[in-house]
Parts: sequence; C-alpha cells; structure tokens
Amino acid sequence: MGRREPRREEERDELDERVIDISRVAKVVKGGRRFAFRSVVVVGDNRGQVGIGVGKARGVPDAIRKASERARRNMHSVSLTGTTIPHEVLGRRGGAKVFLKPASPGTGVIAGGSVRAVLEAAGVRDILSKSQGSANTLNVAYATIEALAQLRDSATLAAMRGKDPAQLQPFWNRGRKPND
Repeated sequence: MGRREPRREEERDELDERVIDISRVAKVVKGGRRFAFRSVVVVGDNRGQVGIGVGKARGVPDAIRKASERARRNMHSVSLTGTTIPHEVLGRRGGAKVFLKPASPGTGVIAGGSVRAVLEAAGVRDILSKSQGSANTLNVAYATIEALAQLRDSATLAAMRGKDPAQLQPFWNRGRKPND
C-alpha cells in the first residue's frame, strides 16, 4: 500500500483564511426541499497572493473546508507598492462594482464587508474603496479580485509609457522636491 504524504502544516499556518459568507440554499426535490450551505472563503498570504473559493455541502464545516481548498487552488498574485496599490482601478462582476484608490501610509483599510476581507488577505494596509451597485457578497468579492488583477506595478507602467522607472516618486510625494 502507498503511504499518504503528511499535510504541510507550515503552508497552512502562513495563509490568512477568512470566511466572508455562509448562506443556506435549498434544492427542490420530489419530496420537498433539501437544504445545504454555501460558504465563501478568502485565502491570502498577506504578501500579495489572494484567492476566493466557494463551497457547498449539507454541513457548514464541510462547505467551509471545500471553499478553503478551492481558494488555495485559485490564488492570484497582486501588484503592491509598499502597503498600498500602485493606481486606481474599477472591478466589475455581475451588478457589483468596486472602486479601489491608493492611500498614503497610515490611512488604513477604508473598506467594508467582503472588500475589506479580500484586501486584508492580499496584504494591502492603506487603501480607499467604494462598493457600488449590487451588495451581493459573492459578486462584490469577485469584483474586488478582478480590480486587483488589473493592477500593474509602476515600473511596468513607466516602461509602457516610455518613461524611466528610476525617476518615479510615490503619489503622495508628487510635487515635492527630493531632499538633497
């Protein structure tokens, strides 16, 4: 018989896992309704990797476990500039729109609900956000992930525009002269 590999506890411990929604769903069958639970979980390493997973099961713990496994498989990398994002972005999913704007150090995460959970799991510490349109938790979370996927670091943007990346300043220092 083959041996099972032990689970990698180190990897499991370093990831930040947040349950952002648990809802009861019903399936109508011949004898009535069958109830199950749908959970939405965000997993991130607080250093620029984040993923969302959705799991459905008859019990809440199984739904959370499935969602967590799917979130770990769907991790995406996010472009960060220090503790904030490099530029403004707008993410859309279904009827939900999420606008993200970089903030100066010390501002904190100005966001609510699933937007906050996704941003904190990704490792963003200073940001301003606005959720518009639908308040559906799942669509808002996916819109946030889409917005984060649109981010490009300042060096890439400078190269696309034909500028020298070494001369770039953070947005909160624009207009100030560097100290000599």
